[in-house]
Amino acid sequence: MLPLQGIKVLEIGQNLAGPYASEILGMLGAEVVKIERPEGDDARGWGPPFHAGIACSFHAVNRNKRSVVLDLKDKAAQAWLRSFITTQDIFVQNMRPGSLDAFGLGAEALRALNPRLIHCSLHAFGAKGPMALKPGYEPIVQAFAGMFSVNGLAEAPPARVGMQVLDLGTGVWAALGCLAALQRRHHTGEGCTVDTSLFETGLGWMAQHVAGFNESGRQPPRHRTGNPKLIVFQAFDTADGEIVVAAANDRLFAKFAGVLGHPEWGADPRFRTNADRIAHREILLPLLEGAMRERTSEEWSAALEAAGIPCSPIHDLAAVAAHPQTRALGIMQPMPGYALEGIALPVSFDGERPPVKSGAPALGNANAELGAPLPRQA
Repeated sequence: MLPLQGIKVLEIGQNLAGPYASEILGMLGAEVVKIERPEGDDARGWGPPFHAGIACSFHAVNRNKRSVVLDLKDKAAQAWLRSFITTQDIFVQNMRPGSLDAFGLGAEALRALNPRLIHCSLHAFGAKGPMALKPGYEPIVQAFAGMFSVNGLAEAPPARVGMQVLDLGTGVWAALGCLAALQRRHHTGEGCTVDTSLFETGLGWMAQHVAGFNESGRQPPRHRTGNPKLIVFQAFDTADGEIVVAAANDRLFAKFAGVLGHPEWGADPRFRTNADRIAHREILLPLLEGAMRERTSEEWSAALEAAGIPCSPIHDLAAVAAHPQTRALGIMQPMPGYALEGIALPVSFDGERPPVKSGAPALGNANAELGAPLPRQA
């Protein structure tokens, strides 16, 4: 039995953050119904690549759902939705700020219809403040939250984080908020309003940098693969490629120096502690870089792993997908109805990972089943 079996979730979401939040709940066993415009969620067209006419990014965050097409400007659609919401436990939405309120479908109105409803909104910049009504997308909010400023090469312009870390991270926070609200409802019998945003997620990811800045008043430097607070914690060129080494404490650094054939570096007062290594970064890193170029990535991997020093080659996606560790975890699962694999939920219960029960829904595949009125143009 999955943890959320019997819980009903209604999503009016688009793009990534809201759909990912409800997909997490669906993977945990909830029944999820996704409301879409007659033309569908914009993310259906976010390709190439496409699979079965649907963008792969849409497939990734819309599994274990049914789709209902509604024209929310239509009074019959609004009436059906208000009736349907009385049967739901959780409502997830990340539409343009104020758009649902215009149809009488805001948090206050829906919770009046269903006092046990957990109403979850995912915003760009937050539920209050001067920018509450401002829309935003991943790169906009990454830039605004300061994430660009700490990412990329020191000698190059600030860079975006390559994944949708704010969209997907906000989806995780939203799901976590809904789970906490369900637990509270178990005690109080009442629902609540849950709010999160891409900006708040970004600030959360920046917590260590902000703490350091508040103490020092200095902007953290950018490093290609390194960390401004730790040495050794970065990639090095080898004779035939690159390898990441995380000798993240003084004991591991001493071992790393020994593997490199320079045990004296571990005892050198300039390099003995992490603070020493940071202070003498400009001396130490060229020494390490020169030594690492003397052998291949495979040779260094074997030697470092034998010494108990965490390390990894820099994999491409093909290597990640094919790796025995990935396969052993069973996290790559087929999407039923499609000849496509995707990443399942990154958590297991009693050793079992929640299964992907259905692939992304065809547009409006549940209208007839749920008695929802079809838009006139459909």
